Amino acid sequence: MNGNIGGKVPIGECKATVVYMSGYLPGAAPEKSPILSPVPVQLPAAVHGGDSWKDVCGGGCGFAMAISEKGKLITWGSTDDEGQSYVASGKHGETPELFPLPTEAPVVQASSGWAHCAVVTEAGEAFTWGWKECIPSKDPVGKQQSGLSEQVSQPSQGSNAASGMTLQNETRKVGEESVKRRRVSTAKDETEGHTSGGDFFATAPSLVSVGLGVRITSVATGGRHTLALSDIGQIWGWGYGGEGQLGLGSRIKMVSSPHLIPCLESIGSGKERSFILHQGGTTTTSTQVSREPGRYIKAISCGGRHSAAITDAGGLITFGWGLYGQCGHGNTNDQLRPMAVSSVKSVRMESVAAGLWHTICISSDGKVYAFGGNQFGQLGTGTDHAEILPRLLGGQNLEGKYAKAVSCGARHSAVLAVVLTRRN
Repeated sequence: MNGNIGGKVPIGECKATVVYMSGYLPGAAPEKSPILSPVPVQLPAAVHGGDSWKDVCGGGCGFAMAISEKGKLITWGSTDDEGQSYVASGKHGETPELFPLPTEAPVVQASSGWAHCAVVTEAGEAFTWGWKECIPSKDPVGKQQSGLSEQVSQPSQGSNAASGMTLQNETRKVGEESVKRRRVSTAKDETEGHTSGGDFFATAPSLVSVGLGVRITSVATGGRHTLALSDIGQIWGWGYGGEGQLGLGSRIKMVSSPHLIPCLESIGSGKERSFILHQGGTTTTSTQVSREPGRYIKAISCGGRHSAAITDAGGLITFGWGLYGQCGHGNTNDQLRPMAVSSVKSVRMESVAAGLWHTICISSDGKVYAFGGNQFGQLGTGTDHAEILPRLLGGQNLEGKYAKAVSCGARHSAVLAVVLTRRN
């Protein structure tokens, strides 16, 4: 989850920026006990000298990342030397430390999944590390099929009852899997090619390659998949795609190299519209599936197993796991291709955040829309009933408020809003 804490603060009123943390973060408290009250997090000594906190990001299993005003990446988390959080945090324990990246370019954005991380630098490069299945291969992106593997049979989109049970059981197994079974591969192992089937994690950040001349502006990390947004508004994806969260139209278990995800229909004339995919110099055509107006994608978000995007025209597009209605299409089917959420087509959306089972959006007029699973009240509707269509949130707490930012965890949501004042 990302949240910009920089904000606009009147000159003369901001003396220092402080990061506080609370909850359960192994390695940050004695005996790995929960932190019940917010405690301040100290900047590493190596980044002092006029530097300060800029942005924070909490990981899925006990680690945290932060960015300083000068673009330094800072991590901390579990001290369990066989735990995924230990690897994702760069083997930094309870004391925040600088995370070494193979570049001097300042970091401008960071995102963390359940056990993998991704960052974007000012130079338009992205790096990722953690779960190996979330790290793209070095294969040329131009080879369309080189990154696709293990395509499983594709049931009809209406047959989700059995698959839903399987998904829930699989999710539970992933969370309960013993950490002792995972062996961490070191940077030396990766360099020398000493890997085996038992290697689950990569400690060395890997450069993400999506084609010559393509600059990445932001990244989003899900449970086991990753999306990257380019400076010309294209989405690239890789990782696990069994529920359609990579938008490729089929239940691809694993995509090992970044692939362009077709999301928009071109505005050209003709009965059959298509757009051009540029992949490392290779040009192919692909028929579009989304009827959402827009020329490019301006925002992306990854949930546990679904994805969401916002177009420059404010259109909302979702794809992936739909068992709880988190894709917002009025059903509980998996959405294998990017598709516009038609029920809010008249609403101009500005931002979106996806959780494990739910999705929250903010419109251009500061309204909040929520849909998906609601077992823990994460939708904020006042009930625990799921919503399969985007629902406009109301109530006294949001009355007279203008929502500006939203973030979703697995079972909760947070919205940053400002109080509207009336002018005489």
